Amino acid sequence: MNRKAFLQTSGLLLPMSFLGFTGAKATGKATGAEADATATGELYLDSDSYKAHAGKLRFNADGKFKIVQFTDIHWVPGNSASEEAAERMNEVLDAEKPDFVIYTGDIIFAKPAAEAYKRAFEPVISRHLPFAVTLGNHDDEQDMTRLQIYEYIKDMPGNLTGTVEGLTGVTNFILPIKSSDGSKEAFILYMFDSLAYSMKEETKGYDWIKPDQIDWYTRCSRALTAKNGGKPLPALSFFHIPVPEYNQAASDENTLLIGVRKEKACAPVVNSGLFSAMLEAGDVMATFVGHDHVNDYVAKWKGILLGYGRFTGGKTVYHDVPDGNGARVFELTEGKRAFKSWIRLKDDQVISTIHYPADFAKGGDTNPFV
Repeated sequence: MNRKAFLQTSGLLLPMSFLGFTGAKATGKATGAEADATATGELYLDSDSYKAHAGKLRFNADGKFKIVQFTDIHWVPGNSASEEAAERMNEVLDAEKPDFVIYTGDIIFAKPAAEAYKRAFEPVISRHLPFAVTLGNHDDEQDMTRLQIYEYIKDMPGNLTGTVEGLTGVTNFILPIKSSDGSKEAFILYMFDSLAYSMKEETKGYDWIKPDQIDWYTRCSRALTAKNGGKPLPALSFFHIPVPEYNQAASDENTLLIGVRKEKACAPVVNSGLFSAMLEAGDVMATFVGHDHVNDYVAKWKGILLGYGRFTGGKTVYHDVPDGNGARVFELTEGKRAFKSWIRLKDDQVISTIHYPADFAKGGDTNPFV
């Protein structure tokens, strides 16, 4: 079963005008001048929103930092199938012992939302692990708006989720990973709210990351690069809905694709330019999303790796992917513009291990910053 079949059989293929999300709009306008953009980015980096969590993540003494990505848990309170998700999360966390956990959307799938979030986050909270959240298209379909979700979860123990007032969406924020001595930013994690559904009949389907969000990223990236002596810091980006470039990469016969691809990326029909902004900034090595439950692949496209997490949920939604649910794991190394990643499944099974960029090096597809 793929996404379209699931939506048709579950009755969730509703008119986009009904399911539309209206985000808050940015109040300021970018001047377009690089100096002004850098200065504006510095304002965010000096804000309470950024500083609240800026010192919480740090490379270990051995120069390593491990991240676990859980995605599309689709927790349904009282549904025994959701316990399959809890079982897998607990198993992954016990095996990997990560330094940080990121949930990339569609965490819950039924009311009451408060109970569902509490149960979905219990594995990380009980282990006193830092974690953060980027919302998906289903998260605010129950009895909480996106802002209410943020207000409910933001003070949970270990939660580093942030927000930027005035920006479209809610879960837009940046988390730096400090050097092992704590003296400086050594690695950057960019998080975006990829919203939910388009409100326009002409572009019905999934929504897209908006120009003000991209402008915010560009300004902050420039400021961080300037702070680092003009050299872009290595970075990863996490959000829920893939950008259109995922389909461009997967449809090119010259692309090295590693992992499972059982459906076309359910991306928005509008390309708002996030990928090109990242390519020009030169900091983001890779983006990782969820959304498409039967995809877990990675594919390098024009110098940036486009990847999926592994579906983590139980049988509350479609997920006929080989070997069942699991999680994606990342190992970062301080001072390296590179990372290792793999997928962990049940019974300690590990698959699809990659080393980026080493495993994807080939002529004609290089980024000068990699």
